[in-house]
Amino acid sequence: MPSALPDGEPVPRTGELPESALRGLGERPFGFYVHVPFCVTRCGYCDFNTYTAAELGPGASRADYAETAAAEVRLARRVLGDAAPRVATVFFGGGTPTLLPPADLVRILRVIDEEFGLAPGAEVTTEANPESVTPAALAELRAGGFTRISLGMQSVRPHVLAVLDRRHTPGRAAAAAREARAAGFEHVNLDLIYGTPGETDDDWRATLAAAIEAGPDHISAYALIVEDGTRLAARIRRGELPAPDDDVAADRYLIADAMLGEAGYAWYEISNWARSPEARCRHNLLYWTGGDWWGVGPGAHSHVGGVRWWNVKHPAAYASRIAAGESPGHAREVLTAEDRAVERLMLQLRLATGHPLDEIRPQARPAVARALADGLLDPGPFRAGRAVLTLRGRLLADALIRDLA
Repeated sequence: MPSALPDGEPVPRTGELPESALRGLGERPFGFYVHVPFCVTRCGYCDFNTYTAAELGPGASRADYAETAAAEVRLARRVLGDAAPRVATVFFGGGTPTLLPPADLVRILRVIDEEFGLAPGAEVTTEANPESVTPAALAELRAGGFTRISLGMQSVRPHVLAVLDRRHTPGRAAAAAREARAAGFEHVNLDLIYGTPGETDDDWRATLAAAIEAGPDHISAYALIVEDGTRLAARIRRGELPAPDDDVAADRYLIADAMLGEAGYAWYEISNWARSPEARCRHNLLYWTGGDWWGVGPGAHSHVGGVRWWNVKHPAAYASRIAAGESPGHAREVLTAEDRAVERLMLQLRLATGHPLDEIRPQARPAVARALADGLLDPGPFRAGRAVLTLRGRLLADALIRDLA
């Protein structure tokens, strides 16, 4: 969740949505994203809307956060009314959600269930830093209804973790993954980052090998992005560290795809691999396939029926709005049919299932033909009417999507 909020039209104090947004509610999957904006320290590369204790200031409290978030869930129920669908997925992100006591996270989940009802087999995920969980906390989360955990591993090399300002020791993430399995978690993900200044190919292979050996059923691997305003960006600007190299990142991606494929993980989104269809992150698939979701928490983004809105950024402002019984929405936008079509293309083309060729605008057909001829699109699915990226296409996905959009 980026720290900067875009402009948009005002959100009504009641949070009410246009009738057009509520039409068809329940026909699409519906989920909740719960943003927990607290961190012990700020990682040097992080641009998310997070706050350490020193940055939080007056008017916001970690101790009160669960009840504040629960109040927004109740607001969501009032806004969506009797047509409110059951919840297919819940995702607690941050920040570090597991800085809250497990009982607080379970409390928020229970309010979601009380107000909306969790669908049978609902996926409930929390992100966690490896050092922020213990076997006892994991067991409490699992008993409270959490089914999936996503651990920020990033790397197993100490010098890489140091550049990223990560606090955990190199082996802690793998140990936490095993502890989550022992606690009964059905699905465990490890998040990795490649392309950090000072990382070598061997460093990256060692990280992948350690992640695979830990036995998660899902692995995410992301190229490092240097965001303006971060400590990492400042260090690169001063010449203390070299900037990430696109060619190096491409090589690291190829290494990841090869090693993960050999270990039984199949890609289903450009940065995500799973051991089985059941191991795929259904909450993220909800985003990528045009579902609806309500984002709870400061800076959280929501989307219902073509209306997208985002909450006020600071936890104190968020808590003040909620205490007053008002929507914490900062601004919103109503997407046009063309906006939604472009977003579907941008998101679905990143998936292994691809995007229907007949939904690509006629003006982009020459670009489609070039992509096929250049080996960026798989000819098999193409003949069946879908645009699906090849491995080479995945490396050049951003440029291809721009051409087709």
